[in-house]
Amino acid sequence: MSSLKRIIWIASYPKSGNTWMRSLLAHYFMPAGQAPDINNLRNFTTADVRQDFYDAANGGAYNGTDLKAWMRVRPGALRLIAGSRPNHHFVKTHCQTIRLEGQDVIPPEVTSGGIYLIRNPFDLAPSFARHQSADIDTAIKRMCNPDTVMGTPTGIFDVLGRWDDHVHSWTSAPGLKRRVIRYEDLLVKPAREMRGLLEVFLGQKVDGAKLARAIKATAFDKMQKQEREHGFTEKPEGMANFFAKGQAGVWKDDLTPAQVGRIREAFLPALEQHYPEMLRETEEFARGG
Repeated sequence: MSSLKRIIWIASYPKSGNTWMRSLLAHYFMPAGQAPDINNLRNFTTADVRQDFYDAANGGAYNGTDLKAWMRVRPGALRLIAGSRPNHHFVKTHCQTIRLEGQDVIPPEVTSGGIYLIRNPFDLAPSFARHQSADIDTAIKRMCNPDTVMGTPTGIFDVLGRWDDHVHSWTSAPGLKRRVIRYEDLLVKPAREMRGLLEVFLGQKVDGAKLARAIKATAFDKMQKQEREHGFTEKPEGMANFFAKGQAGVWKDDLTPAQVGRIREAFLPALEQHYPEMLRETEEFARGG
């Protein structure tokens, strides 16, 4: 089984920079001019919600109705995904690293490591609301709900749970080789963050020119332009624009003091650990100051 330890997960709560990271890695590792656009990322990375792998693992069209049916087929689908490329490769997931139905949702036997992207929950809430075609209060409620899942029409699920549980599950999973990257740090210093990821985590000698090209090619306005001109196949139904703002600090315009207070109260320990610099600012805002 150890020969299938090929998956390097690109993991995140939705709207935390997963698409951007996959695009950055694609533009860095693929030959110039061959990197996929946002609609062909599957040419470089796989996702753990790919229907074709579930069909193959199921021995015929998979159409599940609940988490039990999903977990019956998921381990086999992930083994097929792990074996679909000869060496280490990147696989997108929005799932937590938890156990369901007595099995690991992220099985160690197919896992080489994980890149975990974390975005502050204040900016995440309005972005997640757009992603869910919901209002911000509903989005916050879902971010605070341990039972939050997303699913395809055929019953392939993303087990999200609470935002802070999601973060904790990935940042403290025992035995997992991981690199944690804050979305905000990637925005401010993409070269530094990518260099650390490539050198320290992936053990690659960094080609500075290639890295600069990858960063330029995946600038937010360029991805917005691609979506405007060609659409985006991963965009949930009903969502106006997947690439809406791509900034840090939008919470000040998008959230009310009550919403900021609710997020602070729900996630305080995780904020103290991962976003201590935001605590004073959000506290003043929540008080209406």
